[in-house]
Amino acid sequence: MSGSNVWSRSREKIRLFSELFAQCSGEAAAYGKCVAATTTGRQELKKDMCAKEFEALKTCFTNAGKKRAK
Repeated sequence: MSGSNVWSRSREKIRLFSELFAQCSGEAAAYGKCVAATTTGRQELKKDMCAKEFEALKTCFTNAGKKRAK
């Protein structure tokens, strides 16, 4: 496996992520707000506290990736 090929794939994934993130900015903002609100002060984020927001973001990324593949 050549080193340049690894970097090419990595750059493509990073570029793709930024495109998907741009398409899901509303869902990402909602998830970020939930995380920020549940971790004020010294509170720790507990599992499933923002599950609804995370699922919405995950679904958005999946759908955006499928649209891009077509």
